Amino acid sequence: MKVIISFATYQVEAELYDTPTGRSIYAALPIQRNVNRWGDEIDFEIPVQSTLEADAKAEVSVGELAYWPNMPAFCIFFGATPVSTGNTPVAASPVNVFGKLSKIDLEKLRRIPDGENVAVEVG
Repeated sequence: MKVIISFATYQVEAELYDTPTGRSIYAALPIQRNVNRWGDEIDFEIPVQSTLEADAKAEVSVGELAYWPNMPAFCIFFGATPVSTGNTPVAASPVNVFGKLSKIDLEKLRRIPDGENVAVEVG
């Protein structure tokens, strides 16, 4: 399932996995919100309720998209977060990885400010 994630200065394609969380998020599109920054993580609230899946984890990879049930939030990981001990992204608590960015431009992602608008649409 292809999606387009659009910020004011950057647009990137992503693939959502065929998982319960990935399907739920895809069905809720389009989504438009303001983002929060947490280190090298961008997240935003989404109107999706999902439980943690069997393979939920806190340590993720650069470019992965994950669902954090506590907000609930759509998270884009592209580097270290405040709870990382190195360069590997680590979520605040376990998340469902439901997709990945097709390309990663770290410089553009790092320039996206807290509060910027994001739109996620079917690609």
